[in-house]
Amino acid sequence: MIQIDDVILSSELFEKKFVCDLSACKGACCVEGDVGAPVEESELEVMDKIYELVKPYMRKEGIEAVEEQGKYIRDSWDNEWVTPLVKGKECAYVNFDPDGTAKCSIEQAYRDKKIDFPKPVSCHLYPIRVKKYRDFEAVNYDRWDICSDACKLGDKLGVKVFEFTKEPLIRKYGENFYKELEQIDKSL
Repeated sequence: MIQIDDVILSSELFEKKFVCDLSACKGACCVEGDVGAPVEESELEVMDKIYELVKPYMRKEGIEAVEEQGKYIRDSWDNEWVTPLVKGKECAYVNFDPDGTAKCSIEQAYRDKKIDFPKPVSCHLYPIRVKKYRDFEAVNYDRWDICSDACKLGDKLGVKVFEFTKEPLIRKYGENFYKELEQIDKSL
């Protein structure tokens, strides 16, 4: 474990390799699982504000799920805010390419410059998961078998988890934090 201020990081962020291979997994992380993507408390107001601009990118089933459940819901297991699911399956904000690849409606609206919010930071950070505790945050690499192709591609390209998630790590913790990660990596 490595600590920077009140953030404790798993050494796996520096040891494991990872690069999403969307052509292989078809965005399974947006479809698999038993709860939606975590949404930080600070993102709730943003989710409220952007919904009408994201809605044109969403599928009918996703819109129905949001309008029935809410733009975000409390997960009864962890008591965290998460995105709603469509019939207990994919994230309500998912749409699908003609080849069946899951894509994020929020991210598409962002890329089209309709909004200035890329997507919930938990999605942006994946395969990193952040767990908040009273006195610190734990930052861990989340191993999931649906990402085995991403691990293979990461190995092939030699990209470490923390390098793959550079942009979202800077978004969440700042440029200086990421520079510290680079220094730590050099010293390992």
